[in-house]
Amino acid sequence: MLQVMQRFGWAGLWGIVGVLALLGQAIARLAPHAFALRQQTLGALEWLVLVGWLAFNGYAEGYRAFHRGFSPRVVERARALRSDRRVLHRVLAPLYCMCLFAAPRRRLIVAWSVTIGVVGIVILVRRLAQPWRGIIDAGVVVGLAWGVGSVVYYALRGRATHVA
Repeated sequence: MLQVMQRFGWAGLWGIVGVLALLGQAIARLAPHAFALRQQTLGALEWLVLVGWLAFNGYAEGYRAFHRGFSPRVVERARALRSDRRVLHRVLAPLYCMCLFAAPRRRLIVAWSVTIGVVGIVILVRRLAQPWRGIIDAGVVVGLAWGVGSVVYYALRGRATHVA
């Protein structure tokens, strides 16, 4: 833990912990709907969609989006906070690490578009009945869990790679 503290400083550590807390909160909200699938009797189509969706989200959201993009960027921006003396960046470190401000224009557009898109999808998925809501939430939980593991991996590793 001391090495992580030395590597990131208080602000960088706050940024990483804050991002992990946001991802963890999403997992905690969605997991009960995914686990409710155990009480459902799924037909062949529903099983096929569930397995396909889990594999797709594991790859597309977990590996491609989180492991190769979001997570290394969060860790690199957290490292940058060690030498950044701007109070706003330090206080809002989780948002800074997620590129929601003080980032290149293209990155800001992508970060805000993804954030707004996720909120819209959450609103739509909430309206679905089981088992479809549980199927979708199960895939999202897989992707988010991969994201949490990936942020921790890059933070402990010390230097992120694959920053896009």
